[in-house]
Amino acid sequence: MRALVQRVTEASVEVEGRPIGRIGPGLLVLACAMRGDDEAMAQKLAVRVARLRIFGDEAGRMNRSLIDMGGGALVVSQFTLAADTRSGNRPGFSAAAAPHDGRRLLDCFVDGLRGEGVAVETGQFGAEMKLRLLNDGPATIWLDSADRA
Repeated sequence: MRALVQRVTEASVEVEGRPIGRIGPGLLVLACAMRGDDEAMAQKLAVRVARLRIFGDEAGRMNRSLIDMGGGALVVSQFTLAADTRSGNRPGFSAAAAPHDGRRLLDCFVDGLRGEGVAVETGQFGAEMKLRLLNDGPATIWLDSADRA
């Protein structure tokens, strides 16, 4: 799985003008299941996100995790993270997991975050969504649960 993690002071998601998820300080996580991913990869990525030390400590150093600071996570499915842009001007998305696998693995990822004690809000899988966020830092980190060529 892949995730683009952004430290935020607040973030929200809406579908058809209706708010469906909102967090205060924490992480906005754009997540994508890739072909060949499994539940173990989703769990591994959840643990990495929950324990990623990108929040400031008393000295202002990135030394605290989402768990340490008691923040929330807004998880939004983002199949475009699977984009292949190596040739041409139109990205290809064949590396993304099929929709039924993607939904199952995203749910597993969310369950893994909750299992780490993180309060999680989510977007709506497969929907057109509008995101609002106030990026903190900015601090944006790219994570991948597997090495890919």
